[in-house]
Amino acid sequence: MTQIKPFLSIVVPVRNEARFIAGTLEQLLRQDYPGDRFEILVSDGLSEDGTVGIVREYARRHPQVKLLVNEKKLSSAGRNLGFRKGRGDFFLVVDGHCHIEGKQLFRNTVRCFLENKADCLGRPQTLDPPGLTTFQKAVAAARASRLGRSGSSLIYSDFEGYASPVSNGAAYGRNVFVKAGYVDENFDACEDVEFNYRVEKAGLVCFSSPSLRVRYFPRENLRGLFRQMTRYGRGRFRFLKKHPDAFAPETMIPALFLAGMILPLLFGSVLLLFGDAPVFLEAVFGATVLPYILYAMMIIGGSARIAAATGWRFFPFLPAIFLAIHAGLGWGFIHGTGEYLQERVFGKGTRMSEAKTP
Repeated sequence: MTQIKPFLSIVVPVRNEARFIAGTLEQLLRQDYPGDRFEILVSDGLSEDGTVGIVREYARRHPQVKLLVNEKKLSSAGRNLGFRKGRGDFFLVVDGHCHIEGKQLFRNTVRCFLENKADCLGRPQTLDPPGLTTFQKAVAAARASRLGRSGSSLIYSDFEGYASPVSNGAAYGRNVFVKAGYVDENFDACEDVEFNYRVEKAGLVCFSSPSLRVRYFPRENLRGLFRQMTRYGRGRFRFLKKHPDAFAPETMIPALFLAGMILPLLFGSVLLLFGDAPVFLEAVFGATVLPYILYAMMIIGGSARIAAATGWRFFPFLPAIFLAIHAGLGWGFIHGTGEYLQERVFGKGTRMSEAKTP
C-alpha cells in the first residue's frame, strides 16, 4: 500500500511582483510531488501592479494555487496569513522573486524533516540565479564575501547538519507555531530573523541542508541595494530592541561607521574656518580621518581580491556596492534608533514591539 505523503503548504508573501510571480509559480508547480499533497498560498499585500491578476489566472488553472489578501501589506503579516490558513503538516516559505532549480525541493523538504526529526529547516539562499546583469553579479559576489555579510550567517554556506535557524530558517513543522508563536507583525524587515530566534529559544530542532537551496535575485542598482540594506538596518534595531540578549558587537559597526563620518566633517570645517586652530583639533581631525582611510583601503583591497577570483569586470562596481551595503545598514539602524527615541520622548512614531507576538 502506498504511504500517504505529508501535506505541504508553500507560503509566498508578495507585493508588486508582476515581473516574476509567474516564473516562481511555474517552478513550484513543476515539483515532483503529488499534486493533491501540496498547496501554494500566495499572500498578496495589496499589489498595485498586475500580480493579483496573474495569480488568479494560475489559481483558475491549478487547484493548488490559492490567493490570500494581505491587507496589512507587510511580509510578516503575509507569512502569518499563510501559516494560519495553510493545511500543511509542513510549511515552506518562498519569496515571489526567486529561482528554484530542479524538481526535488518538495521531496527534499519532506525527507529532511522526517529523516532528521527536525522542527525547522534551514537552507542556502544564494544570490546567483541565471540571467543576472554584471552589476547584479557584482552584488552577489560582494554579499557572499566576509565584508558583505555577517560571519555567523549560513545563507551562503553549503553546510549540512543541525544548526541554529536564526540566519536561514525557512521551513517549519506545524508544531512550531504552537511552541514559538507566529511572526511578529510589528516588523517590516528581519521578521524571519526574529521569528527564527524564538524558534531556537523554544528549544526546537533545526536541520540545514544545501538540497533545499533557493536562489534569490540581487538588487538591480545602487539605489535599490541601499534601500534594501536600510530596511535590514531598521529591522536589526527592532530585533535588538525586542531581544537585547542577542546583541553582538558587529551589529553596531555599520551605525558607528556612518555616525563617525560626521566627526571628520565637523573638525574639517573648523580647520577651514580657523586657520590657527589649536593643535589638538588637528590631531583629532587626523585621528577621525584615519579610520576611513583604512576603510577605503580595506574595501579597495577586498574588491580587488573578489575581482581576481571572479572577474575584473566586477571591480568598478564593488567599492560602491560595499559602501551602499555598509551605509545602508548603518542608516537603517540609526533611523530605527531615532524612531524609538521619538516614540519615547514624544509618544509618536513607529510602535516598537516588546514581547507581543501575534
